[in-house]
Amino acid sequence: MSNRLPLRICIGALALFCVVGVLRSAAIAGLHVPLDPNEGWNAYHALQAMTGGALYPPRDSFLFNNYPPLSFYVVGALGSLIGDNIVAARILSLLATLAIAAGIYLAARRMKSSVAPAVFAALAFVAGLLIFTDYVGMDDPQLLGHAVAMGGLLLLVDERRTPARLVTAALLMSLAFFIKHNLVALPLALTLWLAVSDRRSAVWFAGAGIVFGLAGLVLFRIAYHIDLFGVLNSPRTYSFALLSNAVRNWLLWADVSLFGLAVLLYLRRRDSGVVLCAIYAAVAIAVGIGFAGGAGVDMNIWFDAMIALGLATALVLDRLAPSEAMRGLVAAAYMLPLIVGIVLNWDSAWLERDFWLHPMREETATGRSDIAFLEAQKGPALCETLALCYWAGKREEVDVFNIGQAYATHRQSDDTLVHNIAVRRYGAVAFDSLDDFALTQRIKQTILKFYRIDHANDEGVFLVPR
Repeated sequence: MSNRLPLRICIGALALFCVVGVLRSAAIAGLHVPLDPNEGWNAYHALQAMTGGALYPPRDSFLFNNYPPLSFYVVGALGSLIGDNIVAARILSLLATLAIAAGIYLAARRMKSSVAPAVFAALAFVAGLLIFTDYVGMDDPQLLGHAVAMGGLLLLVDERRTPARLVTAALLMSLAFFIKHNLVALPLALTLWLAVSDRRSAVWFAGAGIVFGLAGLVLFRIAYHIDLFGVLNSPRTYSFALLSNAVRNWLLWADVSLFGLAVLLYLRRRDSGVVLCAIYAAVAIAVGIGFAGGAGVDMNIWFDAMIALGLATALVLDRLAPSEAMRGLVAAAYMLPLIVGIVLNWDSAWLERDFWLHPMREETATGRSDIAFLEAQKGPALCETLALCYWAGKREEVDVFNIGQAYATHRQSDDTLVHNIAVRRYGAVAFDSLDDFALTQRIKQTILKFYRIDHANDEGVFLVPR
């Protein structure tokens, strides 16, 4: 048996899993089935960006936008070509996933990792996304932002750090921030790393980043007549229970990788690439903890940390495994969290032939029926899952999650929405659940008084005026 066989088996298993997972995500990208509550929200804002509407609604409306603007223009431009912003964003998400994986591989190689460990690290990251999150092939700008930021990382881990490369890297990091505002860990980590190892480059990079960041904020103010940080600071509840749960879920994915990085740093603390991975992971974890207790925050807040740990994975296999057999054992250990994740998220339908040949057939039929129902109702509609209203050709009326947060934090009163429901403004109302209701009890009581349930299914409860 070749000494390289154990590692090759691990890489082969990961590659097969990733190919199947990404192909399945691609197969369902064009289906009118909501994959996440955020999909319709992003699609409506992309539509506003393309049609000249109010991308950032007034504070007293039922609509909110607490994201930077760039992703909406990118998605809207592609959506205009193919006729569907949600499908366009899903395609971009798939491409971004591949770009991040390539970025991890190339960055690891530039840190002097050999080929096999770099390939394993990139595949392990994608497998983790597929197992622990639903972001691959989903309408959300997070992966797109990371893909852009990875370009900046690749420029800086190259030893040829000319001023042009440093400025270009700073520009890419700034663009990533204006795609998704939580992408701050990597530029902060790179600044700290360069300050330790190459102060002249740190000054160039940080200075250019500050200039680009300030220019972006000024342009945002000129374009939208509001302050970006005021937009980002939307009402949101925060709890340590959510924080604890978020950290616990993330550790299931990251525990082996964290241990590997700790050992790597202890044994190779003078290795520049190892120091970068450690700084990047530490900053990303701190940022993740800061965000993780907020309502509605998902696993995406840990993606920076997992990219850092992915790079460290390549270096662990390359630097610490003295033989090919040992590399295979270490790689198998890194796969344990992935196996545990598969077991915990196991669905027997995955073994069924129709699950792969006819992806989400039943859900697609249900979705088409619900969309047709909403489309048939006269007048505006209120949808908690905004994708359904988007596909039904309805205008966005209420951002249920964010208006619910505004009510929960007492930033707004529910009087106006109660009035709209009482006068039967909406030709149809669709909530994910009436038991775990997203808005106030007063709104729920008003809905039940003036609306009746037409039908209910796995997508939610659909009501029409009495």
